[in-house]
Amino acid sequence: MLTCIIRYHIDPTKRAAFAEYARNWGQAIPRCGADLVGYFAPHEGSSTLAYGIYHIDSLAGYEAYRARLAEDPLGRQNYAFAQREKFLLREDRTFLKLVSTPHGARP
Repeated sequence: MLTCIIRYHIDPTKRAAFAEYARNWGQAIPRCGADLVGYFAPHEGSSTLAYGIYHIDSLAGYEAYRARLAEDPLGRQNYAFAQREKFLLREDRTFLKLVSTPHGARP
């Protein structure tokens, strides 16, 4: 299992647009096969950093998921929405693997 963490640099004057974008992914991502943890928007501190976090089985699974997401009607609409509204200034993806015991789990 891999965890994908997407770090977004967003336009701080367009946080409402980012929230709409996140809500749309909240529907499309699980439908296309990833286990969405959630999207996180600025609240206190930095007004320009936001995150999307989900789990995926493998990098091969990620490629298949991305293909399904690109074909999903809401996925396509959301990509176009981000392009049109220009609230995403930068987007970085990191894939992490859990190497410790999860919080609350017995070793």
